[in-house]
Amino acid sequence: MNLAALRREPRTPLALVRRRRAEASALLSSVPARATIALHGTPLLLLDPERVSRQYRHLRRALPFVGFHYAIKALAHDAVLDVLDEAGSGFDVATGEELAMLTRRGVPASRIIHTHPIKKPAEIAEALAAGVRTFVVDNDVEIEKFRGAPRDTRLLVRLAYRSPHAKSDLSSKFGVGPFEAAHLVEQALAAGISIAGFSYHVGSQLDDPTRFAAAAADTLELMGILERRLNVQFDTLDIGGGFPASYDSESAGIEDVAAVLRPVLEPHARRLDIIAEPGRVMVADAMTLVTSVVGVAERGDGRWYYLDDGLYGSYSNVLTEDVHPLVFSERDLRGRDAANHRWATLGGPTCDSSDVIAREVLLPELQVGDLLVSPTMGAYTTVTATRFNGRPFTPVVVVGRGATTGEIAVASDARRVAIV
Repeated sequence: MNLAALRREPRTPLALVRRRRAEASALLSSVPARATIALHGTPLLLLDPERVSRQYRHLRRALPFVGFHYAIKALAHDAVLDVLDEAGSGFDVATGEELAMLTRRGVPASRIIHTHPIKKPAEIAEALAAGVRTFVVDNDVEIEKFRGAPRDTRLLVRLAYRSPHAKSDLSSKFGVGPFEAAHLVEQALAAGISIAGFSYHVGSQLDDPTRFAAAAADTLELMGILERRLNVQFDTLDIGGGFPASYDSESAGIEDVAAVLRPVLEPHARRLDIIAEPGRVMVADAMTLVTSVVGVAERGDGRWYYLDDGLYGSYSNVLTEDVHPLVFSERDLRGRDAANHRWATLGGPTCDSSDVIAREVLLPELQVGDLLVSPTMGAYTTVTATRFNGRPFTPVVVVGRGATTGEIAVASDARRVAIV
């Protein structure tokens, strides 16, 4: 994408395009990236774990009284888990497989929460055996599954807050309203099961800081009402995730969300254990996709470039979440063909007409083999990819911190590559 594209894409701020372009140019010109591309070809995802660690520190500075538990579902990569474990982060799991990734590396169970509201009894038993004690529920059937659990098991009731402006309004599948929440607390008390507090999720990729504050305020008010009515004392508030990332438009930053959350939450920080489950905001900027042109065609609606990754692969975020990463050509990043651009459609590699990554992208004249780069590809890309048409998962190479010079080897998992 060239800066002239802003004439057709007014939503994309000039400053954002310049920043992403500079990041992509620096990465693509680095020795590890060039060596990896030369050895393995494309498509390839370049992961810098140091950017994950930096985002974690950024969150801690913005909301120092909040305990952060990384939502593994956003990017379940060993290098990401390693740097966050080293930093002392907590973790949020939703499956036994995610839990196993943590127990294998010796992460203490006290730093793990299980937030899937619906779980198999076997999954609960497995998590309890591993030492996990904090779980989320949102219905009476789930509460019954915890009869006989260790006495220090703590349940959080999931609340539903509609967020129509979020890319994914998670309240459509999980969570309850205030009346149902009160009923669940009463049922748990009657069964001798501890309700430690409440959790909620304002929605994924929510670019509305005021909604974060409103949900927190509403939850705190409900907690106070139920404490007085039921003569109980809650001690935990889980504010979920939803912090947005900037794709083709500038979204609210961590400081923007923190600025409205601090006045609501900080007065309660001494009494409550306030936790959060950030996923996307931790990893979105940490990974960049490199693809190449495999086909060129002139069709009725103009020029088409066919790439070796698409909606069924790393660009699955476009399909599943309606986010639109920027796309830069290597020619533009290196300052070639600056005056020779045209609008084009980008198609994916599968034999499926719906596999269209983007339309009306301003690009230079490209040929088969030319490289394209998309930043902000760390969240919900590899984890939601498929092997449609039998295509392999796009490998991930670790660059920056955690990578050392030497031979580049493909790991046993085809989605992962590490510099060793």
